[in-house]
Amino acid sequence: MGNYRKSVLLIGMVLTLVVLVAFPATAADKVLMMATTTSTDNTGLLDYLAPHFTKATGIALKWTSVGTGKALKLGENCDVDVLLVHAPPAEKAYVEKGFGVDRREIMYNDFVIIGPDSDPAGIKGKSVVDALATIRDKKAVFASRGDNSGTNKKEIALWKASGKAVPEKEPWYVQTGQGMLATINIAAERGGYTMTDRGTYIKYADTLKGNPPLKVLVEKDAILLNQYSVLAINPKRCAQAKYDLATAFSDWMAGAEAQTLIRDFKLLGKPLFVPNAK
Repeated sequence: MGNYRKSVLLIGMVLTLVVLVAFPATAADKVLMMATTTSTDNTGLLDYLAPHFTKATGIALKWTSVGTGKALKLGENCDVDVLLVHAPPAEKAYVEKGFGVDRREIMYNDFVIIGPDSDPAGIKGKSVVDALATIRDKKAVFASRGDNSGTNKKEIALWKASGKAVPEKEPWYVQTGQGMLATINIAAERGGYTMTDRGTYIKYADTLKGNPPLKVLVEKDAILLNQYSVLAINPKRCAQAKYDLATAFSDWMAGAEAQTLIRDFKLLGKPLFVPNAK
């Protein structure tokens, strides 16, 4: 009888160890690591979507918000499983190089140029190319993120589209090396201009009770479209990448529930993003 009880005790201890080891592993397998842009984080969109995603899939979503350039690098280094970014040319090159797979467009907003209500350079209502040319000619203060983010990549492309080189060595061109909200605040302090995505601008305006010192002066130019997409990290390059969880996230973001949630996400009565998954 004593041997029987010892055997039962030993089996119980083994089963307990199996449970203790198995459950943490299972929990870890259900955590999806994402690198994303500052705009999806700063606006509060991810805090709004994440609980719904977890409820629908059982997958916990954790993310780090950086500029798109840094987000792409995190994926290249196999530090995350999935990306939510907004620099289509860079994303497509990323897929061609084999770092990412299954790029899927999810939502968009647009870029706007903002500045003081007094508009010292006189850019209000101009096309974006003419507005930047005017800012350059008048040497008006312009705050650039200067961080290789999706917004910074777009801004650089727009300076080039205005017909001249990026004014990175000009004293009136301030490269902050910081995120969008910080850059907006620096522009406001200097009485200057900057370019931001509309979602972050609405968040900025909301924090100031709808009366921010910087106003939208240039907008609704076709070239200012700001597309956001999901990319899974290529599991053939990163063996530890949780491709199945990344796919589940991409499918959910493109599905009816998430697309409706994105559509209904508003501040000051204004939508921050427009869903457009196919």
